[in-house]
Parts: sequence; structure tokens; C-alpha cells
Amino acid sequence: MTSAVRILLYRGDGQTGPWAEDFARLLPGVETLSWREGETLPACDYAVLWNPAAGLLPQLAQVKAIFLMGAGADAVLKFGEALPDVPLVRLGDAGMAVQMAEYVAYATLRYFRRFDEYEEQARHGLWAPLPAHEKKDFTIGVMGLGKLGLRVVETMRGFGFPVRGWSRTAKDLPGVECFAGMASLDEFLSGTRVLVSLLPLTAETNNLLDRRRLATLPKGAYLINVARGAQVAEPDLLTLIRSGHIAGATLDVFRNEPLPAPHPFWEEPRITITPHISALTVREDAVRQIIDKISAFEADQPVADIVDRQLGY
Repeated sequence: MTSAVRILLYRGDGQTGPWAEDFARLLPGVETLSWREGETLPACDYAVLWNPAAGLLPQLAQVKAIFLMGAGADAVLKFGEALPDVPLVRLGDAGMAVQMAEYVAYATLRYFRRFDEYEEQARHGLWAPLPAHEKKDFTIGVMGLGKLGLRVVETMRGFGFPVRGWSRTAKDLPGVECFAGMASLDEFLSGTRVLVSLLPLTAETNNLLDRRRLATLPKGAYLINVARGAQVAEPDLLTLIRSGHIAGATLDVFRNEPLPAPHPFWEEPRITITPHISALTVREDAVRQIIDKISAFEADQPVADIVDRQLGY
């Protein structure tokens, strides 16, 4: 690939400097450009975006492709017809899969080993060993079997947990009980003790985990959501936790972020909250991946992770 390529960098927080430095170091001769609201977009070959301004998108109709600085596409697809008809490319792994597996493993083991209960006992000066759970009774159910989900499945199987997976289309994974499609969702949920959501946010997954489906989980089940907050009907989850049907939840994503100060989740001790940090983009890995995909575009070769706008990912 010739390095004489012009790349527009835009982030909603304005922090494009480190990205420009990495592109300059890894693709000598590249020209990185910036844009501000109200300006006319300079001529460029590609755009690399995060949380774009609505006014920018119509000006990108002439670029060869738009790259996203993350694995999800919902933050851009929400603009609908304002999004130009050019290839939209999300990140694949880019260092996020191992982080996601670490997060899910921690949240699962904290519940399985009853560390949350021991923490509460310690705050009250109580020394009281609790009966241990058995792994055979702790089936981990992973919703979403893409690159991140597969790494989580592999990690939890490594700990010796029974694992099942659910996805939109059928998968065949060694040692994993796989379910596919909405018709099998209730069966999948009914045998899941720890439910992990790694699904993309689409019209089909919005509010997917409502009261009826969450109640399909066995009593004492636990929820880990590292996907998108809008997939969970928050009042329904709170009701089921307070009723005792769901033991608790570790949530990294929420319908509104930052999670508002008066939100009832803050007051519920059985909900563990983290500020959308389960898997952060590793910038250098992301830049290398984008450069490889630009090389594929320039050579007219197949490019991975192009977003299917009908599916939403």
C-alpha cells in the first residue's frame, strides 16, 4: 500500500492526538486530518471515528470507508440516513477480548466463590465460612458468540464450568451446548446460572432481557452485562433482584451513561457497577488493525468486520 493516504480522525472528546501519532509512526507518510463543527471537510480517503457529530457524517460520502474506534456500531447506526452509503468497518478484537474475559471471569468467580458475601461479613467483623457452590450447578450462559464471546467461552471452560452459548445463527463449538434464534432463547435461559450478555445492540436485542425472560432464569441466577445497557429492562431487573429470584448483577453498561446519580441501581447492594470499562480499545492494536484493513481496501482484497446495516453489527 502506498502511504500517501489521507485519514480523517475524529473523536467526540477531541482526543485525536495520540491516534495521529500512532498512525504517523506505523504508516510513514500518512496524512491525518481533523475537523470541527461548522468546517468544510478536507479531502480525505478514509475516516476513523468515535462518537461522531451528526454534522460530520453527510460530508463523508466520498471516503472509501469509515472505520470505528470500537467493536460496536450502534452509536453510528443511530444516525440512519445521515450515514453515507460507504463501507462501515468496526474493530475486531484489538486487545478487547482478553479484557472482556478477565472481567467476566472476575465477576463470575466473585459470585461463585461467594466473595461478595465474605466482603460483607468482613465489614461487620464476622468470621463464618460459607458452604461452597459446586461448578456442576453453575452453568455459564454466554449470549453473543463473536470474537469477544468466544474468548469468554474459552476462558470459563478453562475454569471447569459448564458453558452454553446463544447466538442469532447456529454455532458448533466443541464442549459447548449451543442454542440459536429466538425460538430457543427460553430453553437457553432456563438452564443458565450465570448469564453473560455480549450481544450487539439492535432492534431485536433492545429490551431483550425483560421481566419475562429474566424470570426464565433459575432462582439464584446472576447477570453480567458487558454489552449494551439498553438490552436490559432496568426496572424489571431491579424487581427480580429485590424479590430474590435473581441473586445479583455485575453491570458495566447502562441505558443512560454516565449512570445518573439518583438511579436506584446505586442503592442496591446486590448490583456491582463499573463505568463501561470491561474492555477498552488498545489504541496501538486498533491502529495496526485499521492500517491492515486500509491495505486490503487499497489492494481490492476482502475486508473483515464490515458492518451489516440490516443486522446492526
